[in-house]
Amino acid sequence: MEVEQVLHMNGGNDDMSYAKNSTIQNVILSMTRSVRQRAVMDAYKSISYPKTISMGDLGCSSGPNTMLVASDAIDAVELLHKELNLQEQLPELHILLNDLPGNDFNGLINSLEDFQKSHHCLISVVPGSFYCRLFPSQSLHFIHSSSSLHWLSQVPLELQHGENVKINKGNIYISETSPPCVLDAYAKQFQRDFSMFLKCRAEEIVKGGCMVLTLMSRSNANSSSMENCHQWELLAQALRDMASKGVVEKEKIDSFNAPYYAPSPEEVKRAIETEGSFSINSLKSFEASWDAVKEHNDMVKENECIAVKIRTTAKLMTKCIRACIESMFVSHFGEEIIDELFVRYNSLLEGYFSKNKVKLTNIVVNMKRMYP
Repeated sequence: MEVEQVLHMNGGNDDMSYAKNSTIQNVILSMTRSVRQRAVMDAYKSISYPKTISMGDLGCSSGPNTMLVASDAIDAVELLHKELNLQEQLPELHILLNDLPGNDFNGLINSLEDFQKSHHCLISVVPGSFYCRLFPSQSLHFIHSSSSLHWLSQVPLELQHGENVKINKGNIYISETSPPCVLDAYAKQFQRDFSMFLKCRAEEIVKGGCMVLTLMSRSNANSSSMENCHQWELLAQALRDMASKGVVEKEKIDSFNAPYYAPSPEEVKRAIETEGSFSINSLKSFEASWDAVKEHNDMVKENECIAVKIRTTAKLMTKCIRACIESMFVSHFGEEIIDELFVRYNSLLEGYFSKNKVKLTNIVVNMKRMYP
């Protein structure tokens, strides 16, 4: 599976689109807003109040969340001007929006007109993988990425060849039944990818520039615990159930491994320190709750029973997961199984949520570019 070719969020604006099913990502952006704004202010001061600020938003996708980061950056600069009573004219903001080539860039571009009417900025679109160079050397003042860096550049190298292709038999990601070498392969692939990401961004960002990254994490050190991989394990269970009825080929399940990894805070910290180009201003874990999603609360009345809340949460999460991974599953398993797969997945989520607390653990890290 060539991840760069098949991974993209569902485009458009229909009921299964990412634009309609990215509300938990909106919650995550809201929870990290103060970190981003502090980083923008810090970069602006460190670079002696430049006339133009260039900002890269990597893994921007499309839909209503896309321009929130740019809006927050504009607000942060305006706030700093007022606080310091700066006499200089407000800087021009150049926003560079990046995602993989399969992203719904047409929908994104069509949505930019209204934003530019109300905000003083220039916007460019930069297709490509953020695991390689995207921008000229020392051209960016601030870099941001949210809900993207848990996607790997590829299925772990160690699982792509020979007998290892099916060593994670019956699973599609790390599972409690995965052999230790699978866990090790995923951890190594994340370290390779994240180190390359840092190296590329280090070349593109100016001295004193800042970077804020938010990505999925895990609640404990055990990457194979059900608590940390239930989203994928329940998908695998749905696929196995379909295979038992002849709807899906077992070999198709055995040969699929998700290009995804939720690192621990320690893994992220170690990779940043090892690469050496950035100093960490802050790094923390936090939990995003479906209870903070407006659609969840609109669908659940205050006095409704726990069963209704479970069904609502499962439905929202099913649609969110589908909007993110459908393109990969269509490429590998075929389009004809998708509807049944997610009906089964929704049912399994309801059962899981009836016995377990729903947790979406994330990491947010704020760092600054260092130079000798």
